[in-house]
Amino acid sequence: MSTGDFSDAALVLVGHGSTLNADSAAPTYQHADELRRRNLFAQVLECFWKLEPSICGALRGVFAPRVFVVPLFISEGYFTEEVIPRELGLCRNDQPDFPRVQQRGTQTIYYCGPVGTHDSMTNVLLARAREIVEKYPVPRAPKPNQTALFIAGHGTGSNENSRQAIERQVELIGAQNLYAEVHAVFMEEEPRIGDCYRLARARNIVLVPFFISNGLHSYEDIPVMLGEPQETVQSRLKSGQPTWRNPTEKKENSCGTPRLSAVNRTLRT
Repeated sequence: MSTGDFSDAALVLVGHGSTLNADSAAPTYQHADELRRRNLFAQVLECFWKLEPSICGALRGVFAPRVFVVPLFISEGYFTEEVIPRELGLCRNDQPDFPRVQQRGTQTIYYCGPVGTHDSMTNVLLARAREIVEKYPVPRAPKPNQTALFIAGHGTGSNENSRQAIERQVELIGAQNLYAEVHAVFMEEEPRIGDCYRLARARNIVLVPFFISNGLHSYEDIPVMLGEPQETVQSRLKSGQPTWRNPTEKKENSCGTPRLSAVNRTLRT
């Protein structure tokens, strides 16, 4: 059997999930349904940290000889390196390094890297940035070499690896010399998302949230961090409107020129 044949294998997709926002689990269900439709694997299952079915019981109903576990997360970090392996029984609390391939009886468990670290994410981010400018040209779409591109991630002080996927994409996109400048900004680390106006030298700003799903961060937190009043965001949310309106003129640079901001959605398709 070739390495590209997964007819004897099970695929387990691991999402974070949220009890506060149903949209957070949607990409996990979406990908699982599509993969089942393609009939590439003998079995496709989904599990979550914050929802049922839970991670800890995900492998109980899997009987295929090969099992691939794929975290639907953006970067390596606390959840992908500690929480998920622990819940799956792949490591102990005091075992930060663990084998990514493990044998359990007649089964071989393959623990994969998070999807956000895949090389294809570069093209996904560029497509998101391009489509938002084309959709809101005001009145002409600014050229990339007149635009500052910001990739927004969550970030966390509890694991230094959490920002690496975002910074890696900034490095890869910056090397293509498409945009006047490319920056990484974060919700919970420096530089913060709200710092984009200070960091950008170009007049036009495009910010792409590097998250798996549309949820509280992209709908509510990021618009507020970019300067929208909390009351306005909540009012728009309750009335079913976009919480951030593209394009929006915000603040001024040192020359007094207003910066034009466009924000695209997350990676959910």
